[in-house]
Amino acid sequence: MLRSLALGTLLVLPLPVSLAQDVTGTQQEGPASPNVGAPKEQKTLTNDAIIRMAKAGLDEDLIAQTVRTQPGSYATGPDDLIALKEAGVSQTVISAMLAKNSGMTAHTERPIDLPPASSQVDDIGVYYKLRETQDWQPMPIELVNFRQGGALKSTLTNGIIKKDMNGHVKGSSAKLNMRAGDQILIYTPGGTQPEEYLLLRFRQHADNREFRTETGNVFHSQSGAERDSVSFQPRKIGKNMYAYEVPDLEPGEYGVLPPGNVNQRGMANAGKIYTFAIGR
Repeated sequence: MLRSLALGTLLVLPLPVSLAQDVTGTQQEGPASPNVGAPKEQKTLTNDAIIRMAKAGLDEDLIAQTVRTQPGSYATGPDDLIALKEAGVSQTVISAMLAKNSGMTAHTERPIDLPPASSQVDDIGVYYKLRETQDWQPMPIELVNFRQGGALKSTLTNGIIKKDMNGHVKGSSAKLNMRAGDQILIYTPGGTQPEEYLLLRFRQHADNREFRTETGNVFHSQSGAERDSVSFQPRKIGKNMYAYEVPDLEPGEYGVLPPGNVNQRGMANAGKIYTFAIGR
């Protein structure tokens, strides 16, 4: 009797918790870990963080963009600004930090809308923006010939000769007509600053245009067009790309002279210049 009972009875014993979970496919919920699923808190940037990024060699545009988009609290007193500059932080980044503190954007001027990978701007040179389509187009190039003007020997410069150079372009006018407010873009070679490009006003004649420059020390590659130069205010809009609006110029003929038109004797015999007219 006992033997038959033992054989005919199914004993149901409680399973261990871990085994029960495997069988049912569900797990009992326990207390959640405090770090699971919690978003990481964004760290507030400070002057020290900006200095570290600058010393690490990060591009100034990347640092400025980080300043504009990340939380930050910056010390911008006179001594702090001096310390930033001495640490190698660029003016672009410092301006972004000042703007962030004031709740403003870093650029208050009218933006120049150049796409990062513009199909029209694909080589070093000078470009202008078409009013009709807002596309960038290469500015026309003309040949400029240089002729040496009068020479002056100065005892104050140890006898170094300083000479004026006259730049001559054939034809009385340029093909391109522009007006104040039109946009010009300079795509510079690496290591070249936009200030090395000279905005010049031509002296117009019946069959040619000319400008006068002062070369300075003829034993160095210097070319400052102090006689017929016009000031402009370029601003960086991309890697090696600088843009500015045509200033309120008098009607006439103008040109943008790129660097590299000089040699060890002071000035090359010929070079190129980007030309346009105002008010025609």
